[in-house]
Amino acid sequence: MTDHNIPALKQAAVEFLQLVVAGRIDEAYRTYVEMGGRHHNPYFPAGFPELQKAMAEDHVQSPNKQLTVKNVIGEGGLVAVHSHLVRSAGDPGFAVVHLFRFSGGRIAEMWDCGMAVPPDSPNADGAF
Repeated sequence: MTDHNIPALKQAAVEFLQLVVAGRIDEAYRTYVEMGGRHHNPYFPAGFPELQKAMAEDHVQSPNKQLTVKNVIGEGGLVAVHSHLVRSAGDPGFAVVHLFRFSGGRIAEMWDCGMAVPPDSPNADGAF
């Protein structure tokens, strides 16, 4: 896969997230991540090995997470995935955006941000 094949990069980004949520974290990293790359989550130490470890620990705490992809946008070597992440049944969840930079067809850099979905939002349009 090249960094110019946007449909393939979009599919790889979504499959990476789906594998992580399913608890197949090692497979997700082995298949899609350049382990020498960088992530920008300020809550975890630098480096993909540290983020991989944190994702595995999170799966133990929340093994029944659900991820529903709402939008996927790609341009150049960048892919953004907008999703609804629910950590447990009955939880309104989070609106999450993961931004991936691909290099050589693998995830070389990742950013993520999210906001809690309030159960009593006044916005009739909803979070999605």
